[in-house]
Amino acid sequence: MVVTGRAHRAAVEEQLPALADKNIVLESEPRDSSVAVGLAAAILERREPDVIIGSFAADHVIRGARFFDAAVREAVAAAQAGFIATIGIRPDEPATGFGYIHAPAPAHIEGAPSARAVDHFVEKPDYATAEKYVASGDYLWNAGMFIAKASVILEELGRNKPELLAALRELAEAWDDKDKRGPLVDRIWPRLEKIAIDYSVAEPAAAAGRLVTIPAEFDWDDVGDFASIAKLHSTGHKNDLAILGEGARVLADASSGIVISETGRTIALVGVRDIVVVDTGDALLVTTTANAQKVKSVVDALRIAGRDDVL
Repeated sequence: MVVTGRAHRAAVEEQLPALADKNIVLESEPRDSSVAVGLAAAILERREPDVIIGSFAADHVIRGARFFDAAVREAVAAAQAGFIATIGIRPDEPATGFGYIHAPAPAHIEGAPSARAVDHFVEKPDYATAEKYVASGDYLWNAGMFIAKASVILEELGRNKPELLAALRELAEAWDDKDKRGPLVDRIWPRLEKIAIDYSVAEPAAAAGRLVTIPAEFDWDDVGDFASIAKLHSTGHKNDLAILGEGARVLADASSGIVISETGRTIALVGVRDIVVVDTGDALLVTTTANAQKVKSVVDALRIAGRDDVL
């Protein structure tokens, strides 16, 4: 099942032609992960009451399918035991762009020997704090991968956000009826609370001792910003510059980072490190890999200013 925005339907169908129409859940507008995962869980629970579901974001790059499969199998075993399981990423650097999971003790679950009990989540830390987390060995990156019985996720959501759960169940009840779905979405969707599943489900479940994590052994990247794209295309050399875009014309000397060009005009870089340049027909973005995640604030400012023409 794919949950996505209406604008992405054609791309999803092109990339996944075997995906059944009933398994494409289209959001009329973004309502964050509680709605995306919660609605999918409610729909699937109606179709198959004892179903175990996994939630995986589309913007992750995973290398090492065998290790990924092993982690998911352990997570399924934990889910069968009644837990909500998340797959945690072993940090290889003190990254400040990710949330962290504190899981200091084994969970002792049959079929999930790697499972560790989660006692709390930590928001994105500053660099010094992240260094302490990595050094302790008790923290994992929160990749937002959740595996559990649909009924357990919905139960936890209802315990913390009962009005949201009631609305999602009402939507799920009519979802497989195309005649009923549209009018119901138009009526209910605008009033759905926008909240991340970390806050509505994961953190309360951790506090109640119902959340475990499986430490991942596979390579993982969250393609959440331009710095991530640069890292994926890097060969590890000091002066590595990733250049993306058909017909890109880039002249570079002693520079590193990434250039994404959609215009074909010449871009010259001299002596700049970790630069991010995104050149499109209607806008030019220049930042650094360290500040790449702050692009979101620029987008918000443009939206507030009514400059949707460049978004």
